[in-house]
Amino acid sequence: MSLEDHVGDVIAKARLHAGVDAAEAAAAAGIAAPAMEAFEDSGKVDGPINWTGLAGRLGLDAGKLERLAGGWQPGPVDLAAWRELRVITTRGAHFSVNAYLVWDEVTREGALFDTGFEAAPALEIIEREAVDLRHLFITHSHADHVAGLAAIRARHPKARLHSSMADAALHERNRANDFIHLGSLRITNRSTPGHAVDGVTYVVGTWPEDAPPVAIVGDAIFAGSMGRAAGAAEEARKAIREQILALPPETLICPGHGPLTTVAEEKANNPFF
Repeated sequence: MSLEDHVGDVIAKARLHAGVDAAEAAAAAGIAAPAMEAFEDSGKVDGPINWTGLAGRLGLDAGKLERLAGGWQPGPVDLAAWRELRVITTRGAHFSVNAYLVWDEVTREGALFDTGFEAAPALEIIEREAVDLRHLFITHSHADHVAGLAAIRARHPKARLHSSMADAALHERNRANDFIHLGSLRITNRSTPGHAVDGVTYVVGTWPEDAPPVAIVGDAIFAGSMGRAAGAAEEARKAIREQILALPPETLICPGHGPLTTVAEEKANNPFF
């Protein structure tokens, strides 16, 4: 699966977050303004870049940014360690979105995290694996993440909804100290606003055979990038550092777009951190 953001996308997001225009970024990079615009659009540029100057102006890590430009990708993830985890990717008109299904291998009690553009793929796995869907967790309320919610709830009306949406019913609203059990699995939540006011990360732990925790992060962070957070970039970065990157290094990060990654990978390679 391709990265959600190529290096040009990362630069464009960082410019937005830092309030830097393209001409300023181009000057810091040592290239012409039209070349910077083409670089952001394609992720490719002819000629040398002053990575230190550009990264310093945008609040990025120069070495990580250059590695991303050189083709960095997170290492492959073997999901065999998490036998009851499924990645469900659906495609809209212009891009794909990830949802995630987990369940307990003994009780078959399950939870769906976001819905993607359509419910059918998740419903098919739930039926095929005989999952008893008990919970629906929403990472944030942007349309691509909740488009299938009505169809899921129609098929599984007893599944309890969890979100941090301001208009959520009290019994459906995340609280800081909540924990939910699915058989032996334990689910907690961590507030990660920035990209969305109601952004939340769910951490699934106590997997069989001591498999590492799984952090389902919505659009807070992606492999090599982060979610767009106009006007709230510092809040977003702080939340990511404290609530996601502070998890154990081997924690599996499951983003709303793009490939799976880990805490260790992102600390070592994400230009925003």
